[in-house]
Amino acid sequence: MNIKPISDLRNHYADIEKTVHEQGPVFLTKNGYGSMVVMSIDQFEHINGSVEQALDAADRQAATTSLRYEHDEVFDSIRKGLRDDRGETL
Repeated sequence: MNIKPISDLRNHYADIEKTVHEQGPVFLTKNGYGSMVVMSIDQFEHINGSVEQALDAADRQAATTSLRYEHDEVFDSIRKGLRDDRGETL
């Protein structure tokens, strides 16, 4: 995981750009706290495309059944999937 202070984006843009293309997203911090993530357009489209495809599949599945889930059921399931073996959120 590449973590850099946000000032590096201004002061070392070329290095950040190279890191993003060669190693993946760069996580930027401001005053020691996470602020934003910089990633390539290809990485963004890959992530966004996956979400869009999953939503399209969910729409198709929903059209074939009357079964519906409550908000809490859906998000509890997602939260359980995001926890590691120790029960901590990833």
